[in-house]
Amino acid sequence: MQNNLALFAEIPQTLQVIAWGVLGVLLLIVFVVLINFFSIWIRALFSGARVTYTELIALRLRNVPVGVVVDTRITAVKSGLEVTIDDLSTHYLAGGNIEMVVLSLIAAKKAGIRLEFDRACAIDLATKGTGKTVLEAVKTSVNPKVIDCPNPASGKVTIDGVAKDGIVVKAKARVTVRTHLERFVGGATEETIIARVGEGIVATIGSAGSYKDVLEHPDSISKTVLGKALDSNTAFEILSIDIADVNVGENVGARLQAEQAEANKLIAQAQAEVRRAAAVAVEQEMLARVQEMRARVVEAEAQIPLAMAEAFRSGNLGVMDFFRMKNIQADTGMRESIAGAGGPGGAGGAAGSQTKTPGN
Repeated sequence: MQNNLALFAEIPQTLQVIAWGVLGVLLLIVFVVLINFFSIWIRALFSGARVTYTELIALRLRNVPVGVVVDTRITAVKSGLEVTIDDLSTHYLAGGNIEMVVLSLIAAKKAGIRLEFDRACAIDLATKGTGKTVLEAVKTSVNPKVIDCPNPASGKVTIDGVAKDGIVVKAKARVTVRTHLERFVGGATEETIIARVGEGIVATIGSAGSYKDVLEHPDSISKTVLGKALDSNTAFEILSIDIADVNVGENVGARLQAEQAEANKLIAQAQAEVRRAAAVAVEQEMLARVQEMRARVVEAEAQIPLAMAEAFRSGNLGVMDFFRMKNIQADTGMRESIAGAGGPGGAGGAAGSQTKTPGN
């Protein structure tokens, strides 16, 4: 009985020890938390950007740098911006730069530019990995930026256009732009601005009647290009387009005409060669036909002796008839030779023949 009473008396004492142990562990945890966050909490308190221990513990549990978030909020509150701990931690977890966002908001507020926190976060995420920051976008919106057209990094020095008289005009432009924060997310970049301005310069030079018009009024290029709203759907607003340099290039029109004339000459030569080859072919064909006709004549003449022999055998041709035919042929040959000689020599030859006949 006494042992049972002693055991009963010891049970409450054990529970008390356990309770005191649990309480001690809890107090130790609270003490450690107070020690870890006290400096941050007191700094935020005296800076006017109060935070609760619950928010600090939540940041630690979400693996967010507590000091960076609290200090960034202190900077924002001191500048008159209403930014919460939850907003900053959410943007940090999204991969953004909360310090750069707050600095851009401060710069925009000082410059009188309306920029919301969500848009600044969107611009910060859009510029991630591009080498640019949201703060640079805000600064460019305050202080305009000058872009060379064409970009020297592309290897081109001037933009070349050809006037209607065929003369090349080389131009170089400088475009002054500022960031359009409302269109920065999803808007075209500087490369698009350079390409559009280059296209406008080429079109303006091409519409000029003479290169002299461009040299006399280079401002007409900037006025024409500026009136085409080249900054639409881009992240920038074009303030001015200034023609920095205008030079005269080669006479492309004359060179093209010379090349066209050379091509026409080659075409004419080719066509003449075709006609010459056709004429040669026709000539060869005619020569072949002449040879063919001569062959027929020779063939016909070869039939004459055969016909005469047949006439002798059949009695249709006598010896006297044969000699009379020979005399006629000789007389005809003599007359043809006399008539064919012509001129004084021919006449002398005819006289000689006539004087020779009586002797015979």
